[in-house]
Amino acid sequence: MRIYIVEDDTSVIGVLEDIVEGNGLGTVCGDSGGGPVDLRQILALAPDLILVDLLMPQKDGIQVVRELKEQGCQAKFIMISQVSSKEMVAKAYLAGVDFFISKPINLIEVRQVIRNVSQQMENERNLHTIQSMFADRQSAGGGQQREQQRRRLQTILSQLGMAGEKGAKDIMDMCLFLLDRGEQVSQVGVGALCAQLSDSPKSMEQRARRAVERGLTHLASLGLEDYSNEIFTQYASRLFPFQEVRSEMACLQGKGQKGKANLKRFLDGMLVLAEED
Repeated sequence: MRIYIVEDDTSVIGVLEDIVEGNGLGTVCGDSGGGPVDLRQILALAPDLILVDLLMPQKDGIQVVRELKEQGCQAKFIMISQVSSKEMVAKAYLAGVDFFISKPINLIEVRQVIRNVSQQMENERNLHTIQSMFADRQSAGGGQQREQQRRRLQTILSQLGMAGEKGAKDIMDMCLFLLDRGEQVSQVGVGALCAQLSDSPKSMEQRARRAVERGLTHLASLGLEDYSNEIFTQYASRLFPFQEVRSEMACLQGKGQKGKANLKRFLDGMLVLAEED
């Protein structure tokens, strides 16, 4: 661990250097030499830990910590102080100080506080590693899930005889967009959804509606051939209002008007199917 000492008393700097390096607590990479604080030097050295005196003639320790933090310093800070004022201590913690060491300097206290900071830094590194690993796994898992959903959607469109329709791609784009955001069409609205995905939202919506109408006709024809057809039983009531499927079946038999395809109902049903295992 690389340590920098900000202190206006050179004798205190010497004592702290001896404690740090004599007890294997780290390496002193620099100090203020009893003079004014050089923030640029500290930032350039990028220490892991900074020991900073609270009471100094030109700039107090709290101001030093605050300015270093504002300039992006990532070091931990230990404040060295003779002051026990609760208000001053509170200001120091708010500025970014992690621990305190009291004056006069005590070997046991310095050693223990620096070890505590070192352990805190190790814990934070371990936590960051775990979080990174978890994020990577989530990202990889999310990509796999997205690909599985895309394949499911393509399979359904093929089974419904819609894969060759121009609107099939529009339906895929709508579904994947909504799946990424965890939303349903009923929350967004078909018109608003198309407006987010296309420069010609009305054309996109019309293509999608025609594709869904083609799917309804194909599904109705499967039901007429075999009412127990697996594709018919799986999708007839989940993607379309079933009475419209029956109307389409009757129309194909020349016994009534065409069924009406509901794009919103179809898309919401596709989202549910895409997320099923």
